[in-house]
Amino acid sequence: MGMPTAAEFRDVLAVTLRGAGIQGLPYIDVIAGWLHEQVGEYPGPEHRMPVCCAVMRSEMRPGDLILDQPQKGVGASLTIRYFLPRA
Repeated sequence: MGMPTAAEFRDVLAVTLRGAGIQGLPYIDVIAGWLHEQVGEYPGPEHRMPVCCAVMRSEMRPGDLILDQPQKGVGASLTIRYFLPRA
């Protein structure tokens, strides 16, 4: 399967946000551990959690919130509330 790429994380996150928007949700909370599980290789020795977290942060828009994060800022517990619809 290979190590997940930033593009793969971005694609799965985009599908997740689009799906939540279609459902008419006002926001969706995305947890890094969950997102990484959707893409694959987590948990495991080939995990790319730093890349996953970087992609999640890069997709934030003004108003989005970090609800939880590990002490170092990178880890499975990183939780971001993305408000919908996306611009």
